[in-house]
Amino acid sequence: MESNIIKENDFIFLVLDDRRRWLVQVKKGEEFHTHKGIISHSDLIGKAFGTCIFSKPHESQGYKFYILKPYPSDFILHMARKTQIIYPKDAGIILLHTGIGPGCKVIEAGCGSGALTCILGNYVRPNGHIFSYDIREKSLKQATKNIKKANLNDYVSINYGNILEDDLNHKNIDAIVLDMPTPWLAIEKVKKYLKLSGSIVSFSPTIEQVKKTTFEMEKNDFFEIISVELLIREMQIKENATRPNTRMIGHSGYLTFGRKIENKKNPYRGIKPRKKEFINLDGMPLRDIDDNEK
Repeated sequence: MESNIIKENDFIFLVLDDRRRWLVQVKKGEEFHTHKGIISHSDLIGKAFGTCIFSKPHESQGYKFYILKPYPSDFILHMARKTQIIYPKDAGIILLHTGIGPGCKVIEAGCGSGALTCILGNYVRPNGHIFSYDIREKSLKQATKNIKKANLNDYVSINYGNILEDDLNHKNIDAIVLDMPTPWLAIEKVKKYLKLSGSIVSFSPTIEQVKKTTFEMEKNDFFEIISVELLIREMQIKENATRPNTRMIGHSGYLTFGRKIENKKNPYRGIKPRKKEFINLDGMPLRDIDDNEK
């Protein structure tokens, strides 16, 4: 079980208020400077997560900072990044609809700054692995730094690779996550990496991308294909004025899911040719037709 006591090189989530919060790695002898005073790293070591500390100098500053253990969502929202991130709201539904968990092997195409990679890496521990690929050198460098900061090196590999052109030499992959401009071009290529009943998910900002990806999934016999958009809004709770917050994270992207199956033609329930129908009119009271009706 992980200790609840802060040690050197641990990450802490340092919170002043609703807007001012930082992800800080504790280094003995260093200081964290804010406009509300200074936090000495040496004073943090040995404290328990969930406690608070007061900024120095105490006489002129003395502001209260809360010390929390970072969640994966905190790493995502406060890590250094150069690209748009996949928000925790989208990461959560990716985990639920793909079944990614401990022991899973996952391919990620488009690591960006490593935000989603960090979440996936946390959930496949202790014996799973994330194989993340990108073709942008800046993204690879930034993602590598963030994965190292999150202490996930044993569970995540960041590699240069073009999923549309390169043979990644994987098999029996549990899930594939596509965060790229043209995900529909990758569907046929990556299908061979997936195990049967394995999941594929594509994150796209526009509905045109979703349509092309969906049609390509159908063409390649993926099953249970769905597309969703998840919106989340926080509530402002006051004694006599409770309402949704004015600001919210609205549209971030669409998520399209599908599962790999082995599709076979049904030999038992095929459509049988119909027999010609014959109606016997013998003995039926038929009305005579007048010459005028002929």
